[in-house]
Amino acid sequence: MELGRVFLTLGATSFGGPAAHVANMERELVRKRGWLTEQRFLDLLGVANLVPGPSSTELAIHIGLQRGGWPGLVVAGAAFILPAMISTGVFAWMYVTWGAVPATAAVLYGVKPVVLAIVGKAIAGLTPRAARTWTLRALGAVALVAAALGSDELVILLGAGLLAAALAAAPRAGSAATYPTDLPPWSAPGPVATVAGGAAIVSSTSGIVTLPALFGVFLKIGSVLYGSGYVLVAFLRSELVERRGWLTEAQLLDSVAVGQLTPGPVFSTATFVGYVLGGAPGAVAATIGIFLPAFVFVALSGRLVERMRASPRATAFLDGVNVASIALMAWVCVQLGGAAIPDPFAAALGLVSLAVLLRTSLNPVWLVVTGAALGWAVR
Repeated sequence: MELGRVFLTLGATSFGGPAAHVANMERELVRKRGWLTEQRFLDLLGVANLVPGPSSTELAIHIGLQRGGWPGLVVAGAAFILPAMISTGVFAWMYVTWGAVPATAAVLYGVKPVVLAIVGKAIAGLTPRAARTWTLRALGAVALVAAALGSDELVILLGAGLLAAALAAAPRAGSAATYPTDLPPWSAPGPVATVAGGAAIVSSTSGIVTLPALFGVFLKIGSVLYGSGYVLVAFLRSELVERRGWLTEAQLLDSVAVGQLTPGPVFSTATFVGYVLGGAPGAVAATIGIFLPAFVFVALSGRLVERMRASPRATAFLDGVNVASIALMAWVCVQLGGAAIPDPFAAALGLVSLAVLLRTSLNPVWLVVTGAALGWAVR
């Protein structure tokens, strides 16, 4: 099936976290294959950002649902996750066998500037559609400032959407005020409570690792986690190091390093942790636990885009969420810049990569491979 092959390739070649994954999907599925319009891509991204879980994986699942119905939902999501699970599992096996992972600093040194360029190219391509009016541009600027001030991502997204809907409902001269009462209800809180509650039942605070407890911990994390990979690290530290004592600080840092080095969803860190704690069965249990809520949330919210676009008020809400999503991507790009550009060589590598992406149709994976090789050689 073409859908599975495309997302398997994306999962195997998308490095750098959710923003970079979104950039690769936009290039491959919107500009190259024409599977979605830019507007539909932005709409699905906005809905994915509004529910807990790995946003880029949920975007892949949404696109699978749009493209192939319920079978497409499963195929696209599983294909996108599988390369990350396998590559992370291999690193976990080496770690358990040898007590360490291969050196990653040199490779990441060359890869990070390229990833920054990939995200920058995607932002440049999506911004004209997302910020097509002065109102949306202003909302985007406010969202960017709010992100820089440390506001919660969900608050920024909902705030931008509600403000856009309120502005769209503002009374015209000589007309009575109306309000966006036709916004479809978001079903996320119900599933979040249900799934997280189930996780709490099978989890325990015991220091003994069992497969049901391991599955439950990662099911809970996947059900309630918003934000970046750094937020995932905070959850893992709280649950596995401080509360249960299953991991040491050093093991947690090693798992994070592997999650950065491997392609695909950063949530595949769960595969590494699961293998360290319970071998291959533990890796499978942790991986299914952390990604299962994403499939559930997309299944429940997958048809919201059509309902929202049928309503002028809801359309305005979604437009506000979309422009805030691009603003959050831009802020991630700024944050990555500090770590990705430590010296003039990295800066030059990032600028050259951006120029190549803007002027050619070269597949970004070749730039990632080149960056990794240069980073290894320089360091």
